[in-house]
Amino acid sequence: MALDATARETNFKDSIKKYIVDNMWTIEKVPVSFDPALANPKIPNNYQLTTWINVRFGDLYRDDLSRANIEIRCCTRQDNEGYKLAQLTDKVLGYFTTTSGDGIKRITFYRSYPSPTPWQVIGGIVVQDVIESGVYKAEDETNYKVINIVLRFASKI
Repeated sequence: MALDATARETNFKDSIKKYIVDNMWTIEKVPVSFDPALANPKIPNNYQLTTWINVRFGDLYRDDLSRANIEIRCCTRQDNEGYKLAQLTDKVLGYFTTTSGDGIKRITFYRSYPSPTPWQVIGGIVVQDVIESGVYKAEDETNYKVINIVLRFASKI
């Protein structure tokens, strides 16, 4: 028996990827990597990066009210005072904390399909918690902050 669309990991990940790419890359022009490497992120055209975000998917707990964790690493190079890192972190946090009306941040939850079939809206993903780390420095002089985001969404299990 197949899982309901609301309980499929692929739909959850595709919805989050779409939200991040549509906002951080398309609107803000910040390169986005879903590759876990920080030192050599997989960014198209392999140009010299000084600012980018790296997204990692964490634990997924499927239930009637599912919970998932994502980690966004805001990364900068050639940023001795950390000013570019602070600006980048503010941009990312704005997309996960800015709310409307009832004070709850929602991300559209889609049933994804291979092209050319259009994706279908199946619900919403709610941002439950956002936890921001201090500043870290990698061996290659990359400065980064980790933003852990806890998300919730209704599922039919």
